[in-house]
Amino acid sequence: MGHTKNPLGKDIIKIETELCGKTLSLEVGLVGYRTSGSVLARYGDTVVLGTAMVGNKPISMDYFPLSIDYEEKMYAAGKVSGSRFIKREGRPSDDAVLIGRLIDRPIRPLWPKGYRHEAQGVATVLSMDPDFRPDMIAMIAISTAFMLSGAPFEGPVAGLRIGLVDGQFKAFASLEELDEGGLDLVVAGTSAGVMMVEAGASEVTEDQVADAIAFAFEAMQPAIKLQKELLEKVGVTKQEYVLSLPDEAIQTEVDKWLDGRLGEDLRKPYPERNVIVQQLKEEMHTALAEKHGEDYEPLQSHFDEAFQTALHKDVRKGIVDHQLRPDGRKLTEIRELRSEISLLPRAHGSSLFTRGLTQALNIITLAPLSMVQLVDTMEREGERRYLHHYNAPGWTVGEVRRMGSPGRREIGHGYLAERALTAVLPSEAEFPYMIRSVTEIMSQNGSTSMAATCSSVMALLDAGVPLKAPVSGIAMGLMIDGDKPYIMSDIADAEDFAGDMDFKVTGTAKGITALQMDMKVHGLPVSVLKLALEQGKDGRAHILEHMLTVIAEPKKMSPYAPRVESIQINPDKIREVIGKGGETIQKITAETGADIDIKDDGTIMIASPNGESIHAAKQWIETIVAEPEVGKIYVDVPVVSVMDFGAFVQIMPGKDGLVHISELSEDRVAKTSDVVKEGQLVTVKLVAVDDRGRLQLSMKAAARELADKDKK
Repeated sequence: MGHTKNPLGKDIIKIETELCGKTLSLEVGLVGYRTSGSVLARYGDTVVLGTAMVGNKPISMDYFPLSIDYEEKMYAAGKVSGSRFIKREGRPSDDAVLIGRLIDRPIRPLWPKGYRHEAQGVATVLSMDPDFRPDMIAMIAISTAFMLSGAPFEGPVAGLRIGLVDGQFKAFASLEELDEGGLDLVVAGTSAGVMMVEAGASEVTEDQVADAIAFAFEAMQPAIKLQKELLEKVGVTKQEYVLSLPDEAIQTEVDKWLDGRLGEDLRKPYPERNVIVQQLKEEMHTALAEKHGEDYEPLQSHFDEAFQTALHKDVRKGIVDHQLRPDGRKLTEIRELRSEISLLPRAHGSSLFTRGLTQALNIITLAPLSMVQLVDTMEREGERRYLHHYNAPGWTVGEVRRMGSPGRREIGHGYLAERALTAVLPSEAEFPYMIRSVTEIMSQNGSTSMAATCSSVMALLDAGVPLKAPVSGIAMGLMIDGDKPYIMSDIADAEDFAGDMDFKVTGTAKGITALQMDMKVHGLPVSVLKLALEQGKDGRAHILEHMLTVIAEPKKMSPYAPRVESIQINPDKIREVIGKGGETIQKITAETGADIDIKDDGTIMIASPNGESIHAAKQWIETIVAEPEVGKIYVDVPVVSVMDFGAFVQIMPGKDGLVHISELSEDRVAKTSDVVKEGQLVTVKLVAVDDRGRLQLSMKAAARELADKDKK
């Protein structure tokens, strides 16, 4: 029987509600005694531990030090890592990093501006129900833990992952249903509105996405109410804290100095605007340093922050009052587009996409399917045939940064661009290649992930990849003034920093393939999001039109790309192609130089830059798997043994048949050895296969048929 109190003398509290047809429970006090807040969230057989740690004192940083991590545990799925050498969990998989970002995005905006206490949320998956993904239960667990910590987290939040199953929206769909249904949508929000949306889709319409968001928002409300109910039962003590906000006097002084210097004077194209802003900032520091003397230097960072705040207010004022953006564009206007392909002679495909000051170089590498990436995580085992990797060093934003492995942002941007194209990639049968797409960002000034998407499409076409349809992407922004939304197409950095929402949307002419929305305000209604989706559709069409002027159809493959041909064999013959201990396939590979990959269904992929190599390997394999054909003549095949009653002849590897003494010649044969010798090459015809599979051959019948052909 379970205990009702924990070692601290506090009650163990468990409450539950129905969420999308199953019971969701939250349990406090059972584990995690020394955390700021901890909870066990259960849904079906999924159990997630959510823990929150919040520092007691603020630390000296110019940003909120919040970190959120999602911990996959192989034991949660009853698995041991498939790696031969590493069996314990190590660095998080890309999936775990992406889910950590997914949870972070609706939670991060819900903290007071200026809050500088260290805060960490960790979701540890202890048990995983295989019928659905555990990530949304993890989001609920972390939200609850932060609520229990007493920190000024303005939640709670909840999230749902929605699929499209038999034409109906379904929460907690299985992996198979998400893959096959054409929609994989995550929505997170508070009781007030939507905070975050992310989706992968197979060309679904804007209306379908909006309806799915509305469905998810309503369906998640019981999870939000349950967190509030738990908070009342536990009776949390609120944390005392001090916000690190700009000094009002400093803000007033900066605003006064900038009066008359902002507005129209700053509405210039990039990079001219950036230069003017930097000069203005330096002039302000010079003027105010003379005024304050030695007292100014310790406060310079505060004046910097006040300057940035004034700049953001000016951006918003221009958009709300005049519908003009920082660089002078109208709200629906897209920056100048320039693109080219085939920049890199040895790459299999390449393109350079430029939008304003944002620039993405994409490089495509094709490889045999044997090079696919193996996936072994808590949730999945399988292969990844298409990879998109994204790199953006410090110099792309004019900064000195330490070089290192990709961070969470780089992984997230690469995944978004990869997801954008998943729905339009050709099947393995149509294009039997592993594809690696790498985006090297050359310059940043707004939505490099969408530039990565556009450049990758053109590079794929340049590499000869037969996409089902071209995809374009755009970043949209939003500012709310009262109840009136101002939606901007193709946002740059200044509008992004000053705005209330940014979202990226990719798609074909038919519909959406990927979507990512992040709110900076405390939730938005679905009606506003729908307006943004509709405006984004027009922007995508404009960018796609530009891309198609550069390249509209797949080009001929590069001479440096490997050639791949496939053949289909009887799966029962796979063992013969591989040979004992891999001896046969290793011999074929060594002697022909071809790379060979065999699937369980009998599909064999043969790859090589050399067509002769592929042809030789293909012939070899076809010889191994060939079945004897009754009525076929086999020319120059060896006699393997001579008997009194006839000779055994090998018509193909492993396939011997008997030429009876009566079938050796038209003339009567007294002794087999008078006609044939072991090792002699002869021509035979397969005349029959008996009920025991034995081959009956005839030299006499072969000679007769060939003679008749010669006469004709």
